[in-house]
Amino acid sequence: MTESMETTEADKFSLGFYMHVLTGMLGAPGRFFKELPDETGYRRPFGFLLVSSLFFTGAGLTQVHERPLLMAGILLVNAIGMPFVTAGVSFMAMTMFIEKRVPFQRIFAVYAFSSGVTMLASWIPLFTWITEPWKWVMVSIGMASGCGLNWKQTALVIGVSILIIVLFFWSLTPVILWTSSLRLFQ
Repeated sequence: MTESMETTEADKFSLGFYMHVLTGMLGAPGRFFKELPDETGYRRPFGFLLVSSLFFTGAGLTQVHERPLLMAGILLVNAIGMPFVTAGVSFMAMTMFIEKRVPFQRIFAVYAFSSGVTMLASWIPLFTWITEPWKWVMVSIGMASGCGLNWKQTALVIGVSILIIVLFFWSLTPVILWTSSLRLFQ
């Protein structure tokens, strides 16, 4: 097997790594993001995101839902997919507005670790009002500490990203309302 296809010890995801990220993000997120290796890769951030997403989905199902399997699928896809989407939007915003180039893997790691940490509490009803701003604060810290942006650049990238995401979902409202009128999931 060639060296590029081998999985190095640094690329492997483990429960120990999950706990390391969790304690680092909760204790000193700025230091945690500064100490991220330059070649972050996708495996470890995705593993962290996946474990947190599975917990979020399972915990979210403790509330009563009419169709629990459908709800579990929606929660899991949302929990895993939104960090990819927001990282992609931030990468595009950064590429368009800032001269500094940061690899997408690094931006994804910032979003995966920030989202994964906040998912542990966001399943609790009404905690979204706390955990969503907390996630964006963690992303801001990650952009500044882990991606080398200054605070003005970080605010610009995150502000543009939030605006694009809100406008995107706002533009989907007619489609969502039309689909719900079809009663596909009843």
